[in-house]
Amino acid sequence: MWALRRVVGVRAVTAGAVIAAAVLASAGCAKFDAAMGQQQLVVGFRAGTSQNAMMQARAACSNIPDSAPEPMPTGANATTGTYDIRFNVASASDADIARLEQCLSRFKSVEGVNVEQEGGD
Repeated sequence: MWALRRVVGVRAVTAGAVIAAAVLASAGCAKFDAAMGQQQLVVGFRAGTSQNAMMQARAACSNIPDSAPEPMPTGANATTGTYDIRFNVASASDADIARLEQCLSRFKSVEGVNVEQEGGD
């Protein structure tokens, strides 16, 4: 009888450890998924591109589903345009991102695009 209690006790402890590990893993996955969901598409422009040209590209490509342009920073220099144009693509599909990239590529002033995690990671 003692051996049976010992086996049952070990199984219960093992099952508890497995459940605890699963809960911790799912919490970690949720944080990872939340971080992954904070994607931005950053548009790089050629040197000397005017703010007007940047804003034209931003406006022309702002109608792609699930890829809204982010608000302009409040501290942006209105005369030099020394800031990035960013689109929030957190909920955009790969096809939506491809459409956005294709739209932006029509502008000669666009040097390239980069999909980043929020914070530049």
